[in-house]
Amino acid sequence: MILPIPPHRRADQVAALNDLSCPHCDAGATAAHVVPAFDCRAFRDTLGSFATGVTVVTALAPNGERIGLTISSFNSVSLDPPLILWSLSRQSPNIDAFRSASRYVVNVLSAGQEDISNRFAARGDDRFAGVAVREGLGGVPMIEGCCAYFECANDYRYPGGDHTIFVGRVERFTQGEEQLPLVFHGGRYRQLEVVFDETLDED
Repeated sequence: MILPIPPHRRADQVAALNDLSCPHCDAGATAAHVVPAFDCRAFRDTLGSFATGVTVVTALAPNGERIGLTISSFNSVSLDPPLILWSLSRQSPNIDAFRSASRYVVNVLSAGQEDISNRFAARGDDRFAGVAVREGLGGVPMIEGCCAYFECANDYRYPGGDHTIFVGRVERFTQGEEQLPLVFHGGRYRQLEVVFDETLDED
């Protein structure tokens, strides 16, 4: 069961979590760019019906600067070889740095880490200020207290409409102490409650 978190703990940066900018619907789009009979905002809202976890992807820019972004578009791809994917808007100020990074870490946030999610979803000079981290492979920062970590080689990048799809080869993964994940659904953070103690086998 997914339960809503009280209103004072809602995200202030919902748009960054949804991360689905649409040139057809965003302010400033010209009539020539409008796609008839397709409502991008309604599409984005409907996608929000699918509950997701929340991750922060961290990396080192070519100049050694630590970079990180809140991402909800994370998924598994393959077990052999071990591959995961996530996507980032081509309009993101950090797109070039992530394309150039040799590796990155997907930090799967735990329940109670809403503040970290908000921090990395907001614009700011140093998103890592005050955030406890340790170094992973290649010195890439890993955020303390997360449910899980996937340390990945930045092997594949593909165009995906207005986004770039990153497919990472998992070099090392770590599962944290047993704890509930942070969940995002319908534009809000949610709490997860175990109803049935059953597992789901996936192909």
